[in-house]
Amino acid sequence: MRPQQNTSPAFPMNKVPEVTLFFWLIKMMSTTVGETAADFLNMDLNWGLTNTSLLTGILFAVVLTFQLRANRYIPALYWSTVLLISVFGTLITDNMTDHFGVPLALSTSVFGGLLVLTFGLWYAKEKTLSIHSINSLKRETYYWIAILFTFSLGTAAGDWAAESLGLGYLNAAIVFGALIALTAVSRYLFKANSVLCFWIAYILTRPLGASCGDLLSQPLTSGGLGLGTTGTSILFLLTITSLIGYLTYKMKLEEINR
Repeated sequence: MRPQQNTSPAFPMNKVPEVTLFFWLIKMMSTTVGETAADFLNMDLNWGLTNTSLLTGILFAVVLTFQLRANRYIPALYWSTVLLISVFGTLITDNMTDHFGVPLALSTSVFGGLLVLTFGLWYAKEKTLSIHSINSLKRETYYWIAILFTFSLGTAAGDWAAESLGLGYLNAAIVFGALIALTAVSRYLFKANSVLCFWIAYILTRPLGASCGDLLSQPLTSGGLGLGTTGTSILFLLTITSLIGYLTYKMKLEEINR
């Protein structure tokens, strides 16, 4: 699901990585870490939802500032932004549910509407939603706003499906995984629009990751596998760090050989 390339003079290089298997692997694990890390900080360390949200929000703002100021794609910086926006997006939904009592069905609808609105404004201004044309500050700003809403939407949709609809974590993961597979089939067999398929898959990986994170970390009595938020977060963070290290090494080799 590779969106079509576009160009712009603002940045010498695109700010977003190529959509490869590594992209989807890190994205999936980032969504899972977003779910488990938020629970770990909030409940296991007893920081509380408010303190966890404030700390994560500050860290996210700092890292995003560096990401926006960069003039090229830097693997460690880009994926650090994704990790933090994953946790922060999760906490936005958790705050709406736990602090303000907003039903998950309503949160799903609200974030879905905000995401559609973001895409509409982005396309109206830039005439493209392709991630291969994230080569100006305006486009990158739209991109990160959209990414934030995909994480909040995915958290709400995943929790709604698993808890409110009673599917359970495993069944919810199967449902969202099947929808992603259907999207891939639509793209590769029926030649559906690449940009549309990319964003559908990107959105669906969030509830899939949230369901997988809950499945791994939640106790057996709650329908999980009982690995705990600490073990799950550490395992996926180590894997993500290893993959980012490999991508950084690979990119430096390519730069040397040019």
